[in-house]
Amino acid sequence: MSFFPAITPFVEIVIITVMINYLLSFFWNTRSMDLFLGVIAFFLIFVLSSLFHLPILHRLMLLIGNFAVIAILIIFQPELRIALSKFSWKGMRHKEIDEVDKFLDQLASSIYRLSDKKVGAIIAIQHEDSLDEYASKAVILNANFSSELLESLFMTTTPLHDGAVIIHESSLKAASVILPLAEDTSHIAKSLGTRHRAALGLSQLTDALVIVISEETGKVSVAREGIMTRGIKIDRFKGITRSIFTPPLKRSIQARFKISDWLKN
Repeated sequence: MSFFPAITPFVEIVIITVMINYLLSFFWNTRSMDLFLGVIAFFLIFVLSSLFHLPILHRLMLLIGNFAVIAILIIFQPELRIALSKFSWKGMRHKEIDEVDKFLDQLASSIYRLSDKKVGAIIAIQHEDSLDEYASKAVILNANFSSELLESLFMTTTPLHDGAVIIHESSLKAASVILPLAEDTSHIAKSLGTRHRAALGLSQLTDALVIVISEETGKVSVAREGIMTRGIKIDRFKGITRSIFTPPLKRSIQARFKISDWLKN
């Protein structure tokens, strides 16, 4: 193999050309599989350059190796962050917060769509006190929350529209629920009907947040801790629900608003 030293420069030029071409195409279309194949190809070329005594190629591979790790960390930083977040507790907590935010946004949108249509509704969102006592006497759903399902339950053409819906942890737990009427109605106007009395009654017995949509005016009212506030706009409604149902991690980051302050203002 006396001819091999003579063709060594040409062999190295061909290999380096292929490497450069691959690297350019790799960085142009970055993918995780490309990264995996690129690492394998790098080690194969590095081993071959040592076995066949290709000094220029071997030195070049050493130089590339010194910067490859840093380059990969910089270029693939978003992908690596996403991958690591899947294994971290912090990542799971942020996922939980995002899911709660998404649920509360969908709930608000559904309520105010019903409000715009003046569709009467009463929705009880369970907090710490169980509402199983009331749900067990109604139609059990245990369905994943969706705006379409919630809104359809209160349409007058459906058999479940007359009564309340209980929501627990982004799940529609029961429909056509009969709630206890408030005995002390001094906190609400005499013109308000059974829905508002039922909402106030449940809020006096439990820590649930009870939402009422008036069939006559379309106004949204909220009952909490025996206090009812009428005519709540969507931005304020979102603030109330987030102050109660957002996980503690996010509440410690955001400004804290007591529900009583919201209702009394």
